[in-house]
Amino acid sequence: MSFPTRYFRAGVGAVVLDPRGRVLLLKRSDVAGAWQFPQGGLDEGESPLAAARREVQEETGIPARALRLLSRHPEPLAYELPAAAQTRRTGMGQVQYWFYFETHAVHVPLERLPPGEFRAAQWTTFDRAVAQAVSFRAPLYRQLRRYLRTLRRQRRPA
Repeated sequence: MSFPTRYFRAGVGAVVLDPRGRVLLLKRSDVAGAWQFPQGGLDEGESPLAAARREVQEETGIPARALRLLSRHPEPLAYELPAAAQTRRTGMGQVQYWFYFETHAVHVPLERLPPGEFRAAQWTTFDRAVAQAVSFRAPLYRQLRRYLRTLRRQRRPA
């Protein structure tokens, strides 16, 4: 596949919540101290929802059938990679469709994390997820947190 020299890659991301409302974060192997939500590229012909479920399963071992869709973020979100991290494969960054899932499969089998990409997983608060994000993803994570707060307010009984 031939790519233009400057582009944003199409992708998906998933905020996975446990029954206590904590979010699942993965610790990257290649960037010291960097934690992130499951995310990845959108394959040709793949729907964004199917891609998000696939990425969660590939990156965490949580099967797609164990995910209950709560919502889709109302608009795609983008982040730009630092210039030193931009390559022909990664492009300038990603434009992503984001989904919110709930799961009761709260055990993330670390032995099933893909070799090389991640080395740890944790359930934590959304505030901590924002604090542990690399600087170029933090604004996007703040947008995700704001929308989740809106969802929670809408679901509260009157």
